[in-house]
Amino acid sequence: MNIQVHQQNETAIAEVTSDQVLIHTPADGLQLMVDLYYQGYGEVILHERNITPEFFDLKTGIAGEVLQKFTTYRVRLAIIGDFARYDSKSLRDFIFESNKGRQIAFVPSVEEAVGRLSN
Repeated sequence: MNIQVHQQNETAIAEVTSDQVLIHTPADGLQLMVDLYYQGYGEVILHERNITPEFFDLKTGIAGEVLQKFTTYRVRLAIIGDFARYDSKSLRDFIFESNKGRQIAFVPSVEEAVGRLSN
């Protein structure tokens, strides 16, 4: 796992990259969030490829549990990926509603993620 720091408007944003899946379970998501929070990051960028595909099947509950932890601890999160490939209407609705807020965003690029998290 690598952390690339994006500095924008006095905000340090941690972009987490890896060649492997980092979040398999809600506990993995919590541990990653806590590790980054204690390193001083309140804004985090994750890539879709580093999250288990089950996260994007809302029936598993993984997305809800992971995102609730980020929300509870006020760590803002942007997930980068191509979400149009998912057929689930409930997932599309979930992404749409998440993107209306400031806490969690599903975006197509690092640039958009940095822009969302630096405001």
